[in-house]
Amino acid sequence: MEQTSSSFPQLNAPAPDFDVRTTHGQKKLADYKGKWLILFAHPADFTPVCTTEFIAFARAHDKFQSMNCDLLGLSIDSVFAHLAWTQNIEDKFGVKIPFPIIEDIKMDVARVYGMVHPGAADTQAVRATFFIDPKGILRAMVYYPMSNGRSINEFIRLLEALQTTDEHGVATPENWTPGCKVIVSPPKTSQDLEKRLTEGYEMTDWYFSQKSL
Repeated sequence: MEQTSSSFPQLNAPAPDFDVRTTHGQKKLADYKGKWLILFAHPADFTPVCTTEFIAFARAHDKFQSMNCDLLGLSIDSVFAHLAWTQNIEDKFGVKIPFPIIEDIKMDVARVYGMVHPGAADTQAVRATFFIDPKGILRAMVYYPMSNGRSINEFIRLLEALQTTDEHGVATPENWTPGCKVIVSPPKTSQDLEKRLTEGYEMTDWYFSQKSL
């Protein structure tokens, strides 16, 4: 049996380019330059778990927009199926889907982004999510199985953490949220270590320093 081949993009490298048909017209990766982009795949239209995710993404859309972030969905379905499904969501659940959805019938985007896992299905994209920064660099990837829905609140938290890292040059600890302390990079030389002792950070040990923003 022929299996669907799929490559995997690399973190901190340019995100794979695309020029695709969507429910909002033709879209290219270059269209999102200067903004963050969350590109997310779902297995198929008219599926219950995906419907809950789309409703949650739609309700958080204004929040993502306030963070200079656009949303872009994808599945191995046609634009016509996408349009019918989003209209159904609006009719049945009262939620309008404000973001575009990619038509990827030939699986071109799904393959270059590593969205198709033959062990899960040969012709469906798993719940893959990609965070692309304003320079077009892939910064994070999150994969979920087909059977379980994603947490949109976690994506908001992760985006806030990525933006904080970029702005302040720090790392963020487990389950960090705005207002929590951040982690300062460990010293790399003995001179840096001596300096660290006088920098006023909250030091638990030489390698573990925190500060408030």
